[in-house]
Amino acid sequence: MQLSHNPSLSELQEYFQRVLTERGFDDESVKDKLVLLMEEIGELARAIRKSEGLAMADDTKRSEAAEEIADCIIYLTDIANKLSIDLPQALRAKEEKNQQREWKKNVS
Repeated sequence: MQLSHNPSLSELQEYFQRVLTERGFDDESVKDKLVLLMEEIGELARAIRKSEGLAMADDTKRSEAAEEIADCIIYLTDIANKLSIDLPQALRAKEEKNQQREWKKNVS
């Protein structure tokens, strides 16, 4: 099974549901997935720290930010699937709320 070249958000949800089941990760709870997501966010922070040239120990695991962002998206998508959340619909609903808010620009 391959992920299409330019998948929609709905296609990503369907794809990750299938492959995580095939790989035997469908029995993990939302709590388990959240803990794993937090771990990936830490790895993403490390990758960004590296890319921004911040001081790091030589033995720090170095990962590419793109790979870590992909891992985060996989876990977020899996959490949404486990909670039966339609991501495109949830994003549209949230953006509708955001459009009703008054936004202030940060002034430095």
